[in-house]
Amino acid sequence: MNIKRIRVFKKTLPIPGGKVTVGQATLSELDSTIVQVTSDSGVTGWGETCPIGPIYGPCHALGARAAIMEMGPGLIGACLNPVLLHRKMNSLLNGHSYAKAAFDIAAHDLIGKRTGMRVTDLLGGAATELVPFYYFIGVGSVDEVVRSVKEAQAGGYVRIQTKIGGRPVEQDIEVIRKVGEVLKRSVRWAVDGNRNLTMRDAILLSQQCSDLPFVLEQPCNTLEEIGALRSKVRHPIYIDESGVDLSTVVQAIGSGLCDGFGMKITRIGGLKPMATFRDICEACSLPHTSDDNWGGDIIGAACTHLGATVRPNLFEGCSWVNKISDESHYDPKNPIRITDGHIALPKGPGLGLEIDEAVFGAPIAEF
Repeated sequence: MNIKRIRVFKKTLPIPGGKVTVGQATLSELDSTIVQVTSDSGVTGWGETCPIGPIYGPCHALGARAAIMEMGPGLIGACLNPVLLHRKMNSLLNGHSYAKAAFDIAAHDLIGKRTGMRVTDLLGGAATELVPFYYFIGVGSVDEVVRSVKEAQAGGYVRIQTKIGGRPVEQDIEVIRKVGEVLKRSVRWAVDGNRNLTMRDAILLSQQCSDLPFVLEQPCNTLEEIGALRSKVRHPIYIDESGVDLSTVVQAIGSGLCDGFGMKITRIGGLKPMATFRDICEACSLPHTSDDNWGGDIIGAACTHLGATVRPNLFEGCSWVNKISDESHYDPKNPIRITDGHIALPKGPGLGLEIDEAVFGAPIAEF
């Protein structure tokens, strides 16, 4: 199968609750880019990429669309085999994996529909039909964060991530210690710095909270900083934002820099490189997530399908929003929903979605 037509859409996604604070950014809405890819056999697949603002990582919504526009004309006639598709995209544009991921996801959706297979089966097969979702809580006051933790526990979530950073470390320490008082020991806990701590503050925080059982996720900005503080902290370290590609992942594992990963499908380039990442982590017995920055049903389905294939004792859950809102549902009949902290793996072929194109409005570009 080859690509016959590409259509590009824009979708604004409001933040449930009005806002979320991640590191130094407070956001009230997100700008998602959706691609529709049609093959020469008439089958259609959907992909999506949704950066979480312009400063969380080296990506942003306008950049995603500019990269898609740059590649679009050259992708007409391209083979939809994921390996060959990535080679073609790389020949058209250097970098910009988060934009290429939208085409990768659409290709997997399209191939699944063409063959009658779910994406999870294309990626190796489901280890579970109920995929755990982890609940992340933005930077907030003690009362706000503790209230959210209690809500998440009541909702059946098996893993909670609390965001820190962008303020005096003493405030973060106060929040973490209060969360430790209310968090059940059966719930796994990650404290996520989103690159915002200095080495000093990361060491101080870990040492002052050494009695609390959490994973310290991406406390500092660079791999060099993480390597320098690794022996001085009292908690396992996960790499998130610094895991920008497979080469960096291999380097980090070989250097013993981390004990696991938070990995986003669009950051690493889509489902094909994400499946390779999964296999590398399994070979090294390293736990990891299958998550993303933000997005709607398309991103959610991609995270869920890949997450279902991860070896269960290494899986830290999938996540792409703090709460799923009605605006993020593109499939009115079978949207992605969370029940008791888990997502039922979609049953239909491809991503298992029946997208209502009307929710996006008119396309902003077509090739």
